[in-house]
Amino acid sequence: MDTTDSLEDAIEVLQQLGLKEYEARCFVGLSRLHTGTAKRLSEMTEVPRTRVYDAIRVLEAHGLVEIQHSSPQQFRAVPLEEATDTLRDQYEDRIDRLHRALDSIEVIDEAEDTPVQEVWSMFGRGAIKNRTNQLVEQATEEVVLVVGDESLLTDDLVATLNDVGGGVDVLIGALTEPLRERIEAAVPAATTFTSGLGWLQAAEPSDDDTAIGRLLLVDRGTILVSSIVPDTHEERAVFGDGFENGLVVIARRLMAEGLLTARDPG
Repeated sequence: MDTTDSLEDAIEVLQQLGLKEYEARCFVGLSRLHTGTAKRLSEMTEVPRTRVYDAIRVLEAHGLVEIQHSSPQQFRAVPLEEATDTLRDQYEDRIDRLHRALDSIEVIDEAEDTPVQEVWSMFGRGAIKNRTNQLVEQATEEVVLVVGDESLLTDDLVATLNDVGGGVDVLIGALTEPLRERIEAAVPAATTFTSGLGWLQAAEPSDDDTAIGRLLLVDRGTILVSSIVPDTHEERAVFGDGFENGLVVIARRLMAEGLLTARDPG
């Protein structure tokens, strides 16, 4: 990524974190200078000079810039580590507020008393990662996970698997022996195996092939199966629960491939 791309990426992320475009451009501009004036910032960032002062006041209120009241005024960005910590704290505060607000909202449509066997779809690696971690954390008896795509074996997932309680059996399969060995080293308390599901992957991978991402079975009654979307490499998943759910029944039988009979999740 060249400098121009990095600058635009930084501006985009700052906007996603709540800054307006001119504020983001001024902060990124100041991050490239020891100190800067409104005139210098306007020239660098193409933000109108009169709007630079407005942006700087907002950035100062956020704790992201410092002002020297000289003539002309000088501005500088706070150190990078300090800025990222400040933005992280503000972002987490917003998330906490959102959680409290949503948690206090009255539920007007209660769940039906009769359980319905349902299958839901999900999209996005972040959302699917969070659901995977949540399901693993909620396990009370057994976690069976088959990793189809090596990129999904993240440090976050490894930490979650290593934190599973002592009374829960953890079985992790891989489609290749090298990946199985990596899993064995990363999650030493788990039982690892080379899955017999290699036939689900294309013999000659190409951009047109949809690859299996992960298969997760928790307590023999909850299943999550994901695939990697061609071209974009995004992740899609289907999720279902209930011991008699057809998706769960089929997945249990598929995931038995490669497991010892005594540990067969079916």
